[in-house]
Amino acid sequence: MKAYIQPISSRLAILSILLLFIGSGCSLTRRLKDNEALVRKIEIKGVDKEFAEAAVLYVDKGQQPNNVINLQFYYLFSKNGKRDIGEPPAILDSGLVEFSRLQIERFLQNKGYLKAKVADSILVKKKKATLIFSATEGPLFRIRKLEDSIADPLVRDLYRVNRPRFSHVQPGGRFDTDSLAYDRDEFYLVMKRNGYYDFYRQYINYQYDSTFRSSVVDIKMIIDNPPGRSAHPIYTINNTLVTVTKSNGRTTGKADTLQVDSQFRYVDYSGRFKPHAVINYVFQKKGDRYDIDKQTLTTSRLSELNVFRNVPNPTYTKLADSTNRLNTRIDITPLKQFSDRVEGEFLFNGGRFGYNLGNTFTNRNVFKNAAILQIKTNWSVLFDNNSSTINHAAIQNQDLRLGASIIYPRLIVPGVTLPIFGKYSVPHTTLSSNYQLFYQKGLVSRESFTNSITYDFYETSHKLHIFTPISFEYSRGRIDTAAQRELIEKNLYAYSYLIGRTIFSIGSQYTYQLNTDRLNTFGNFTYFRGSIDIGGNSLSLVSNILKTKRDTAGNRTIFGYPFAQYAKVETDLRIYRSLGGERQFIFRINPGIGVPYGNSDDQHWIFEKEFYAGGANDMRAWLPRTLGPGQFNRAKFYGPSSGDPLHPSSGDLLRAKLKYLDEYGEIKIITNAEYRYKLADNFFGAKLKGAVFVDAGNVWRLHKQPDQPNSEFRLNNILQSTAMDIGTGLRFDLSFFVFRLDAAFKFKDPQFTGADSWVLVHHFSELFTPGEFKARYKAANTGDSYNFMQLNFGVGMPF
Repeated sequence: MKAYIQPISSRLAILSILLLFIGSGCSLTRRLKDNEALVRKIEIKGVDKEFAEAAVLYVDKGQQPNNVINLQFYYLFSKNGKRDIGEPPAILDSGLVEFSRLQIERFLQNKGYLKAKVADSILVKKKKATLIFSATEGPLFRIRKLEDSIADPLVRDLYRVNRPRFSHVQPGGRFDTDSLAYDRDEFYLVMKRNGYYDFYRQYINYQYDSTFRSSVVDIKMIIDNPPGRSAHPIYTINNTLVTVTKSNGRTTGKADTLQVDSQFRYVDYSGRFKPHAVINYVFQKKGDRYDIDKQTLTTSRLSELNVFRNVPNPTYTKLADSTNRLNTRIDITPLKQFSDRVEGEFLFNGGRFGYNLGNTFTNRNVFKNAAILQIKTNWSVLFDNNSSTINHAAIQNQDLRLGASIIYPRLIVPGVTLPIFGKYSVPHTTLSSNYQLFYQKGLVSRESFTNSITYDFYETSHKLHIFTPISFEYSRGRIDTAAQRELIEKNLYAYSYLIGRTIFSIGSQYTYQLNTDRLNTFGNFTYFRGSIDIGGNSLSLVSNILKTKRDTAGNRTIFGYPFAQYAKVETDLRIYRSLGGERQFIFRINPGIGVPYGNSDDQHWIFEKEFYAGGANDMRAWLPRTLGPGQFNRAKFYGPSSGDPLHPSSGDLLRAKLKYLDEYGEIKIITNAEYRYKLADNFFGAKLKGAVFVDAGNVWRLHKQPDQPNSEFRLNNILQSTAMDIGTGLRFDLSFFVFRLDAAFKFKDPQFTGADSWVLVHHFSELFTPGEFKARYKAANTGDSYNFMQLNFGVGMPF
């Protein structure tokens, strides 16, 4: 859900006062008793630079300095701790200081400074305490010799073969107990992947002998056999019982029971699933060695089907004989088969307001094979009182969308039997059909139909491929007769052709995504999404072979209608950089280009394929469809306004009718830079985070347009025609979703020329108040107001 809101200046004033109060607040020590002090600073001295930052983390949490905003929230909202909001004050406690000293000392010893000693001191001034921990590290101990003692020869061979791949413990390296623990965990997983179901970490022990004079350590890794056994047993998979409960988790009533094959017995109390909808994603087969990775894979893939709400790990029972076999049991609970979700958004900007209502109906198990049917409806209405004298109903436009899709959890290719892929994720085949009706009173109604089949699958855990081999798109527009006449009189043939014609195409799309699974992490990585959309080539071939007729514009037709030929490419590249903790910097560039060719040109391809700018996810200071193309100025192009709303000029009429439809392009370049940081850990149950951002970009026409001057893309004009905004925002992170509120300010607006384009600098005095600049804009743009600031409210991050 997203909404775009232009706030009243008084609301901003109230928000500013609140933020100032939180930022300055009262004294941090205002509620402390006479004998209490607030820990405000920690100093670590004498610690190697590599470990100085980590050493601070070993200070007890109760003695960590408060985040100022967290503490102010506690004082403002928690009422002496009765509510869990913000962060209680870190009051100095000598016992916790001593505990912290011991923790830091032990940490340094674990990092190879076996003789390390740490002393503490406390400095208190005006009830604010500074904790000082001074370390004497001593010599760094290194590993001289590494040996192993493993009783089971098979385990010994497995260890020696795999050790070079995972070990962090090497002769000559630092003696580090964390590395020893890491090695133990890694070899434990190696054992669990190779059939050793009964193997535990406790079987792995280390003995080390330190020679203090020479500062070296000798290490011996020991793996004992189980008590009373001469070797560790290797287990194989035997039979598997799959039980599907009812949606309420109960196993009552009659169940569908089937012995599927020599391994699987299937019991379904819900009566909703065919056996293979489940057992296709059980990756441990009869006779295979037990493998903890396949156990986890089974759980993950059954969960990803999105039809079960409770998929615990499979459980195993050892057979009573001496064959070392395991019987597997998988108990799963389905989600409710039917669900219905209603969504809405509200838009308010000056005299423009509207709503968007959506509904999604989901059947999670059509045909009893875990396929998902989704039926989506969406209805948007935009009112514009700025043009109400021209359109007395005040409705600017309406947009109705209907769509249905069936999503199969496997790849389905007619005539080909493909294996079940699932190593990295569940693949999908999606059959979809969509209808859209766009209506703008006094101008046009457009209908479009799209039918497609799409495949998606993961090549690795980070690489996703989405391929649509065939997509059929048909669209038609009906222009109001009076509007058509006005467009022709103004020589606006491009609009007449583009929004009013009937056209179709058959095409294919391909998308590649990298690191989608890392988007909610705080590491350093690069995200990439690239897509290509090509249409009309097969129709062109058929048309040329059959030598079909041409229409009045000279375009080839099939079944009496022209078809579009085009290639459209779009990429989204983001660089994420961690700045420590939950601080992050993101740079994004999102370019795209659409090239009509062959049977199409700029005015003879599909209107819905054009690029638009503005909105909550790219140029955040502009409403959607209200930026560009290039330096296009609506006030100048359509001619002067009459200044009399009761007697509008022809320019007034066209400006009002073409609003939200004339600012598009075949080229798009959007760049964003955003710094994200944490403000408070607990703000009414959510993490409160902040962001500061800069957006820059625009859309452009591919070629020079006589009816849109200065709208084409030129390298020597790219800076002058680029828009820019700056802003800040708040994010309320509830773990399962994020509420977002962004305030964006227009900084550079390319519809103006020269110094006037730097609107925030040259007209800052009119940011929240009327003035000459806003008055001139309103007079020249048929009553539309100029808004410097845009508030965007939505769910989820902008990118």
